[in-house]
Amino acid sequence: MIELDRISKFYNGRAVVEELSLTVPTGALCVLLGPSGCGKSTTLRMVNRLVPADRGTIRIDGEAVDALPVAALRRRIGYAIQSTGLFPHWRVEDNIATVPRLLGWKRGRMRDRVTELLEMFRLDPETYRGKYPHELSGGEQQRVGVARALAADPELLLMDEPFGAIDPIARDSLQGELARIHRETGKTIVFVTHDIEEALRLASDIAILDRGRLAQFGAPLDLLEHPASDFVRDFVGAQGIGLKLLSVRRVAERMRRGETAEGEKVPLEATLREALAAMTVHHASVLPVADGDGTVVGTIALTDLVR
Repeated sequence: MIELDRISKFYNGRAVVEELSLTVPTGALCVLLGPSGCGKSTTLRMVNRLVPADRGTIRIDGEAVDALPVAALRRRIGYAIQSTGLFPHWRVEDNIATVPRLLGWKRGRMRDRVTELLEMFRLDPETYRGKYPHELSGGEQQRVGVARALAADPELLLMDEPFGAIDPIARDSLQGELARIHRETGKTIVFVTHDIEEALRLASDIAILDRGRLAQFGAPLDLLEHPASDFVRDFVGAQGIGLKLLSVRRVAERMRRGETAEGEKVPLEATLREALAAMTVHHASVLPVADGDGTVVGTIALTDLVR
């Protein structure tokens, strides 16, 4: 659990973050969301003390971060940024193993961990471990950057707009990979973005910031259906609110259990928006719904999406 207790940060007498209090539950994927300059990245950097807080206290599992040695604190926290920060003259394997090497892991253990992470990010270990960053696409570099952040199995992962500089197709793929890895590992993740669609796809909790202050904190559906202010309502977007609601509701909530239909199977855990896209592509008003094993467990109909 991460607790931000009335933290503030000032630059040249101006508050960038002001009296911010927030609790991120263990295992959450919390998105810090807001317009440019609202204090998202500064808040993230105060958690691992890349930037010192001027006021207030930050605790991780009850321990104040400013009471811990900086090196020990950062080894407990994975950090991934937009530019990846890969060392250009190191191979992928060496980049991923950066922190384990600092921690004195044995060579065999490091190699096994690199293999595990490359497989987790769907990069063939024998193909990619010996490559250099310049030999990778932007999306592959970003995968390696996140793998490096996870290499020492940190309890917390901080991500500062990690997918902002890559093309839409790679970004969509990486968002899917991150959501899958979060489900599989249960890591606590704090993720910075200004993209509402990205936040709705990934977050279990969203903190919307406005000029360094907390405007609203809650589950994505709560923010869409019950915005706390005009600022929140405008930021999440009154226009297109229907599609955004479809993005946070799941097929499992609306399916007709026990019924059958022909056509492309829709995953049980898919969003209603993904179901709508599948119906559009396949020119269907009803599609079968399948569980994780591929077994059909019901159907989803176009009318169910707007029920």
